[in-house]
Amino acid sequence: MGKSERGKAEASIQQHAYTPFLVKVVNEAKVTSSLKVGSPQMGPVYSGGGAGKVPGAKDKFFHGEIFTAPPLMPTLSGLKVEYSILLVYSSEAGMREVNLSFDVGQGTQDLGFRSEVPLLFKIRPAIEVKLKVLDENGKPTVGSFVFRDQAGHVFPSQIKRLAPDFFFQKQIYRADGGTVLLPSGEYTMISGRGPEYFQGSRKVVIPEKGPFAIEVKLERWIDAAKFGFYSGDHHIHAAGCAHYTNPTEGVFADDMFLHVKGEGLNVGCNLTWGPCYDFQRQFFEPGINKKSEPFTVLKYDIEVSGFGSQALGHVCLLNLKDQTYPGSEGTKTKGWPTWTTPLMKWAKAQGAVTGYAHSANGLAANPERAAQRLFASLDSNKDDKITKMEADVSFLPLPEKFADIDSDKDGLLDAKEFLKSHQRMADMLPNLLIPEMDGIGAQEICVTTSLGLCDFISAMDTHRVREWSCWYHLMNCGFPLKVSGETDFPCITGSRVGQGRVYVQMGKLERIDFADWCEGLAKGRSYVSDGYAHALDFKVNDKRPGMDEITLEKPGSVAVSAKVTFASDSPLGTAVGAAMPEGKNRLVEFVMNGKVIKAMEIPADGKIHDISFKYEVNQSSWIALRSYPQMHTNPVNIKVGGKPIRVSKDSAKWCIGVIEQLWRVRKNAIAENERVEAEKTFLKAIEVYKKIAFENNS
Repeated sequence: MGKSERGKAEASIQQHAYTPFLVKVVNEAKVTSSLKVGSPQMGPVYSGGGAGKVPGAKDKFFHGEIFTAPPLMPTLSGLKVEYSILLVYSSEAGMREVNLSFDVGQGTQDLGFRSEVPLLFKIRPAIEVKLKVLDENGKPTVGSFVFRDQAGHVFPSQIKRLAPDFFFQKQIYRADGGTVLLPSGEYTMISGRGPEYFQGSRKVVIPEKGPFAIEVKLERWIDAAKFGFYSGDHHIHAAGCAHYTNPTEGVFADDMFLHVKGEGLNVGCNLTWGPCYDFQRQFFEPGINKKSEPFTVLKYDIEVSGFGSQALGHVCLLNLKDQTYPGSEGTKTKGWPTWTTPLMKWAKAQGAVTGYAHSANGLAANPERAAQRLFASLDSNKDDKITKMEADVSFLPLPEKFADIDSDKDGLLDAKEFLKSHQRMADMLPNLLIPEMDGIGAQEICVTTSLGLCDFISAMDTHRVREWSCWYHLMNCGFPLKVSGETDFPCITGSRVGQGRVYVQMGKLERIDFADWCEGLAKGRSYVSDGYAHALDFKVNDKRPGMDEITLEKPGSVAVSAKVTFASDSPLGTAVGAAMPEGKNRLVEFVMNGKVIKAMEIPADGKIHDISFKYEVNQSSWIALRSYPQMHTNPVNIKVGGKPIRVSKDSAKWCIGVIEQLWRVRKNAIAENERVEAEKTFLKAIEVYKKIAFENNS
């Protein structure tokens, strides 16, 4: 195997096709390693960022691979003469020269086992396939498509993709009239348009000669817009994470718009952040991007991440009129505050909507460390025992009731009982364990929410229990914090935009006004979902989430009702943060002040199911509907006897513990010239929660 020679086969292939060639291997050294193929023309056409450090270039048109699927073996047999199959692929047509090389593993390239041969390939053009893409009403739209051959290859090759096709996805998106180049042959075509649509699968045969057209009629199983709900993903990126930085620093509005519309989203919030900040910020506009359509809106805004206040939590700033923080001079390196309170004040002053991204990042509690911290704090006389009085006078919550922790019933709590209690409660929804506060999610949220600066907590892309538990505690303190759905594409996942989403109630519209959509998000006229679960008309006493609160002069009964529906099939899976429920039913729970007041199984059959019941409300409260982990509505608030919501002293104590822990672990991340003001603000927030705890009778 000292050299390679050209065989007698004609070097003729088709663009985008995997063409097999027989390779005769004269293996005098009886090598049993894998045979590998290489070429200067092989490799990705992109590089940088999520594409890695392997140099990429547009002239990398060639790809070759040794076929090793059964009945063939992944390694050489060691026989003196054997044969392998080489699959050859080209993303370009015409006459193209390729230098092929073969080796049998690391260290052999310079030892006589490496051999090169120049080949001039005649590459026939692929067939231009025109896609006619129609929605359920027969109108032109954008669809999602995956093309696979019988060997399982995905077309076009992911390693040769540039925007609008993303190399880290199997699917491509095409508008009506769009084209895709495919070699002749038989394919399985999977088509869809996000979770509100059925996913279709069919065989297509591409002829030897074009042109050729495929018509696809997409069908919905649910249309939330008919109920006045318009979907959005408030956190997607055109640069950073999985995106490449070469040949361009991320991708462009046209590319992201195609993905947003192709997943059936009505709104996509394209957030410029640390990576490629200087390049991407040029696309910001005070209004929506010019690519927008009446029912598909794209807006460039900001996520403060990779600079500024990131250590106190990444912040999404929506509907900004000005993206340049005072003193920053249009950069990410100057002038930005290093904690989130002043950042949110600046955004709110210009009418923006604010919230923390990937919220559960940092909200995980380590049971061992949390138990040790709490035990040390409560053990005022340092006798290694906690009395009921020591627990009661503290402004930190126990993970459970004192009696439930006290397993030996001696009236005292020791360190082992403390630890076991923390371990039992760690994954409960909600739970009172104080998190580590060492991440990049909803870190400063208890401070900014108490100041009226934070509109929403993000959900649907991190650990669901931690997202929702934090939110519950803040609502139990009476704050009007809302939940919104996001994907953080393509960072937490590059699977697709809209994997986590929010549905905002706007009524019947002729076009979406982005500012109105953001206002609905901030007011909580919405529910979050993976798109396969929907609460289409949740009401308490005919009041929907985000509307005026219900007022009762005294404790009394309220009427709760909802229309819910769940897809019978969920081929795209649920959003990141929890596993997809199994079985043919979904558990629907009505939650009041964080506790389930009614639960029922609902068939996942694509049909709309009506639910109604009455419930006695004894104090000012909030009620919401959820189906873990797929969907959660925002709450309907009920004020009884004119009193604010004060339903859990422990929730107020939890917020105090969160603020104290955050200051311990992140105070040094705040610039020294900002730290004094930050400490005053943190202490002010703690006093707010102490007051709430005193006002609480639970």
